[in-house]
Amino acid sequence: MRMSNRIRMTTPKQTFFIDLNDTETAEAIWLALPFEAYTNAWGEEIYFEIPVDMKLERGKKVMEAGEVAFWPDGSALCLFFGPTPVSEGKDPVAISPVTPVGRLAGNPRELGQVGDRVKVRLERT
Repeated sequence: MRMSNRIRMTTPKQTFFIDLNDTETAEAIWLALPFEAYTNAWGEEIYFEIPVDMKLERGKKVMEAGEVAFWPDGSALCLFFGPTPVSEGKDPVAISPVTPVGRLAGNPRELGQVGDRVKVRLERT
């Protein structure tokens, strides 16, 4: 799978980069940039609503730390860095099927410092 478009996500204290994959959903996210949102923390997942409306594509629930996905049920971008409240082991598990749209560049554990209700800005690099 080719990684092409890269997003910069900035918080008040950190900067992250996300490499998007070749899905139609990832393309829709790219075209919607830039936007701002406030994070929600759910276990070791950060998610926030984004201005994208897409149906499920290549859906799955069991994720890997560092994976980024779109959650159609909540029009949200989800960044996984460890177990969620519905995980049975160390792998992140989404509450319902999500569309994988890319991967975080760097150490996903750093997402643990972001927290809940933090303003983030996403833009093209």
